[in-house]
Amino acid sequence: MMKYLQKLGRSLMLPVAVLPAAAILMGIGYWIDPQGWGGGSPIAAFLIKAGGSIIDNMSILFAVGVALGMSKDKDGSAALSGLVAFLTVTTLLSTGTVAMLQGVDPGEVNAAFGKINNQFIGIISGIIASIMYNRFSNVQLPDALAFFSGKRLVPIMTSVAMLVASLILLFVWPVIYSGLVSFGKGILDLGAVGAGLYGFFNRLLIPTGLHHALNSVFWFDVAGINDINNFLSGTGEKGVTGRYQAGFFPVMMFGLPAAALAMYHTAKTARKKQAASLLMAAAFAAFFTGVTEPLEFAFMFLAPALYVVHAALTGISLFIAATFQWTAGFAFSAGFVDFFLSLRNPIANQPWMLLLQGLVIGVIYYLLFRFLIVKFNLKTPGREDEEAGEATSQTDGKSKFAAMAAQIYEGLGGDENVTSVDNCVTRLRLEVKDMDKVDQKKIKATGVPGINIVGKNSIQVIVGTNVQFVADEVHKIRKEN
Repeated sequence: MMKYLQKLGRSLMLPVAVLPAAAILMGIGYWIDPQGWGGGSPIAAFLIKAGGSIIDNMSILFAVGVALGMSKDKDGSAALSGLVAFLTVTTLLSTGTVAMLQGVDPGEVNAAFGKINNQFIGIISGIIASIMYNRFSNVQLPDALAFFSGKRLVPIMTSVAMLVASLILLFVWPVIYSGLVSFGKGILDLGAVGAGLYGFFNRLLIPTGLHHALNSVFWFDVAGINDINNFLSGTGEKGVTGRYQAGFFPVMMFGLPAAALAMYHTAKTARKKQAASLLMAAAFAAFFTGVTEPLEFAFMFLAPALYVVHAALTGISLFIAATFQWTAGFAFSAGFVDFFLSLRNPIANQPWMLLLQGLVIGVIYYLLFRFLIVKFNLKTPGREDEEAGEATSQTDGKSKFAAMAAQIYEGLGGDENVTSVDNCVTRLRLEVKDMDKVDQKKIKATGVPGINIVGKNSIQVIVGTNVQFVADEVHKIRKEN
């Protein structure tokens, strides 16, 4: 089950990666016309609406992305089936259609059906479409129906499956929706404390990749909170909308980079250079883009207690920002790029105070991390008991990524041991026959931030934001062999 959920989280990264484009377009539009939101400038209107075309249709992107990512060979017909599934269920369960099915006035239809076009339904549609693809993409029909065999059969079977799913959701969706709304309202009723609890559990779930499920409740329109979209569109309540995003900025822009500095300063003298190459690059990624996994995985498993401290500090940061109603928002993550673009958003409230908070948070992170590392002799990067080995030589003319991929693949056991290769935004996700044949020392010698064994045959290699290039090289190796 955990493996399946991790694959789902990985599939969601494809549509989520589209969000930076929306952030740039809408951010520039709001910068040009912060008062009229496009009403006072045709250029601003063009940019804001262009960005809105992505944000407003996020549920469709989820349906297509999940269907593609969960399919066995990432074929385009799976993505098409995801779209078919989504259009089927959202049409059948729209307020107007439900009113006809129930024989009532549209005003009497349960409010849940007015929210059927959401990311949760998009994910369900994608999952069902992928199941249909994996089951029917190789089915051969009798000669008279041969045209509809194989991949052409998948959208047809998907639409049939969605008829059944829609019938079930006709009764189940109002219950699910009410439960999600109750959970969301429970957090909302807790105010700043609720924001702090969300921040804490958000970080704790990072190792499993299941933080996306928690994020969807607060960031998207699953339980009526829709924090990201409401902030980007300038709707909601000033000082409140964005509270589930704002507190991440001080942590990602200042806290984690300060933690990296503390780990560098406490590294063994002989290994400071090696630690610096890892920590400083990861710190810059966290500050500039808000991508924190390369840095978090650098100490997550080496010093798990320290990671819990990081999760707690994240919760405190969200609590403080929510308490003082300092808000800023993002479309991708809480890095400098999104912070800069959100400054002119009319609903942002005293966003500059988040920088002051960030400076304080940074000092706390540095002092606390340095104290705990030294006090308890935590094995953060550069303090491990054994040498991880020298970095791979690249004098053979290979590119950096090709050389890294070759050594990682060799460390995994090569063709004889590796059965599946995939990647998300920062990690190689692999399946192997025998975990005992994996040479972690050889893999770590490439300079990767970390390795995460998530099952008997499942392993993740944390590469960073350049993971796609390494993954491409691994696929080339597999094809050549």
